[in-house]
Amino acid sequence: MRDPVLFAIPFFLLLLILEWLAARKLEQLEPRPAAGAYLARDAWASISMGLVSVATTAGWKFLALLGYAALYAYLAPWHLPATRWYTWVIAILGVDLLYYSYHRVAHRVRLIWATHQAHHSSQYFNFATALRQKWNNSGEILAWIPLPLLGIPPWLVFVSFSVNLIYQFWVHTERIDKLPRPVEYVFNTPSHHRVHHGMDPEYLDKNYGGILILWDRLFGTFAPELFRPHYGLTTQVDTFNIWTLQIHEYRAIARDVHAATRWRDRLGFVLGPPGWRPKADIAVSGPGAASPMGNRDHQRL
Repeated sequence: MRDPVLFAIPFFLLLLILEWLAARKLEQLEPRPAAGAYLARDAWASISMGLVSVATTAGWKFLALLGYAALYAYLAPWHLPATRWYTWVIAILGVDLLYYSYHRVAHRVRLIWATHQAHHSSQYFNFATALRQKWNNSGEILAWIPLPLLGIPPWLVFVSFSVNLIYQFWVHTERIDKLPRPVEYVFNTPSHHRVHHGMDPEYLDKNYGGILILWDRLFGTFAPELFRPHYGLTTQVDTFNIWTLQIHEYRAIARDVHAATRWRDRLGFVLGPPGWRPKADIAVSGPGAASPMGNRDHQRL
């Protein structure tokens, strides 16, 4: 239970304060909010969501530990020794690849998107936004199942995910420009992650990587940063209420399912991509409504 993320929290707060002070110096110099700008209510909402997520994540990890221990003990064909360097490499790379896979699914399946969209709901991009975490980690817990089945000790699975999460903190900033090309080619960087949080059409559904951007390059979801993104959801949620930010998409799903008259439409509203609509509704609305951008009312990027 000694989560490395807990030990990293003081460093998160220190970097957050330094970035906030830098933004204050620049806020009068740019007509649009300065790079890394902070809005107090937005930042406090993000920090509050992060604090709650510490408790909720611990609960989800406890449940996962029970399942992972059973899989590791009774179903894994072998047990990889935690004392060997290659076990750590397999664990960290395995978590990163599975994170990419889960993250990509989370942007394409509305029910899972409902758990993830809170992280994308801020119209600002700074270190506080990195703390705007979801409270429902059930999808990630399921995504990690292959690792204990491969013989990776459950505790090492959790440590590897914490390493992944800690790495992703520093990429949530506008204060760092593009890094040297070899770094930008291999690793997820602030430039790549700004694209991921952008709601601009060019940036939607791109750059899902956690530590490595190589997965995006390999699987065709990479996009370079061409201009400063506009952040948030394509349909913004104008509230700082942390409960509403977490559950509003679940409510929208429930409304759509209740209004649907066919079971396949109900399934579409739950398992289809964010903004999915029945073909009959698209036909009534006209051809323009059928475009990918026109149907993503609840999507972020």
